[in-house]
Amino acid sequence: MSTIAFIGLGNMGNPMAANLVKAGHAVLGFDLVPENLTVAKEHGVTVMANAVAAVKEADVVITMLPAGKHVLSVYEDIAPKARKGALFIDSSTIDVESARKAHAIAARQGLPSIDAPVSGGTGGATAGTLTFMAGGSDEAFATAEPILKPMAGRIVHCGGDGAGQAAKICNNMILGISMIGVAEAFVLAEKLGLSHQALFDVASTSSGQCWSLTTYCPVPGPVPASPANRDYKPGFAAALMLKDLK
Repeated sequence: MSTIAFIGLGNMGNPMAANLVKAGHAVLGFDLVPENLTVAKEHGVTVMANAVAAVKEADVVITMLPAGKHVLSVYEDIAPKARKGALFIDSSTIDVESARKAHAIAARQGLPSIDAPVSGGTGGATAGTLTFMAGGSDEAFATAEPILKPMAGRIVHCGGDGAGQAAKICNNMILGISMIGVAEAFVLAEKLGLSHQALFDVASTSSGQCWSLTTYCPVPGPVPASPANRDYKPGFAAALMLKDLK
């Protein structure tokens, strides 16, 4: 088992770190939000005073941060302090250019790295069924794959540095378009006097079937686990989708 530094313990990072703990890894965590650290501690994560303190003791470093600027800032701080040969895995969703810069920062310190954004939302993070889209060398991917498995339903090596982020951005474009289409379809159904359940029963088994409908159905009722049935509590904010696609 490995000692893993996990930087960024928010809606996605905390359940991902919890699954690493369940798999037997020692997880050293840090987040700027005290409440996130409290939750992480309850999951068996050893809370550290700062990111550098976590990284100094780790064989693997995983980051799950909001945007490219955060990833690059953290990498600049922690890469020089990391153990020799420590593997860096960035699971944030960021732009391809920033991802490649992060690889370069790690490479300057002689550290292998992959960009490995995820799809599957907070439900997938909790269940350990995320899809990981990885970019980086064959050697770095081979080292990372067993680390990712406790958090993953599927792991795809998409290519070289930044390829994981390229795949994620393309996937999110599809998601954004389909979510808008599904939401508009339910509005139209209401105006035409069609019930939410009737539309769902038809579209979920017809050519309109998609993840936005069957997993994140935007109206209460048809999909019990969707945000619509949890007071629209967000797992992936619209602002982050906008950030991804800009």
